[in-house]
Amino acid sequence: MTSLDFLHSAGLGLATGLALIVAIGAQNAFVLRQGIRGEHIVPIVAVCALSDAVLIAAGVLGTGALITAAPAAVVVLRYVGAAFLVAYGLMAARRAMRPQSLMAGEGEGGRRGKGGAAAAVTTVLALTWLNPHVYLDIALLGSLASAQGSPLQWWFGAGAMVGSILWFCSLGFGARFLRGFFARPLSWRFLDGGIAVTMVALGLGLILGA
Repeated sequence: MTSLDFLHSAGLGLATGLALIVAIGAQNAFVLRQGIRGEHIVPIVAVCALSDAVLIAAGVLGTGALITAAPAAVVVLRYVGAAFLVAYGLMAARRAMRPQSLMAGEGEGGRRGKGGAAAAVTTVLALTWLNPHVYLDIALLGSLASAQGSPLQWWFGAGAMVGSILWFCSLGFGARFLRGFFARPLSWRFLDGGIAVTMVALGLGLILGA
């Protein structure tokens, strides 16, 4: 086993992690919106990256096999997550109807503070951990990691974790470059309208078992 083997496993984990994370979804839409607004980006990105690290480590340890063996738990998560996504989507639709209250750099209702940070962190935690698809992704990552053999599976997992960190940092901190465009209320109408459609569609997809 050479250093190239370790680098290959880490690179494969990085590519696989990015392939699973870089997609239009509830979590990414929320991080993007918060990044454009410049609100609580550090805790949100940290929560996303740490949550992914925990989930990836669990997959490497074989928890993914336990998840696939407990379909009832996935069903419960599906309906709880669907309800949350639909509710959040309706909230986004309501915001889209009132874009003048969504100027970049302003908090909800023009307020910032510990309450806003706590609410944002709670929301991103729910979007991450109540999504049943994430557990299916972890089961997939776990199976791919185990195929690498010991100790290469941990290099695979480390690569996936690095991919997660790179993505959420790019999404959260890079979104500030879009603030000029989103200085106009109409831009926020389109963004929140798109988020509303995405969230409700994902929620209905979960309910229908898609």
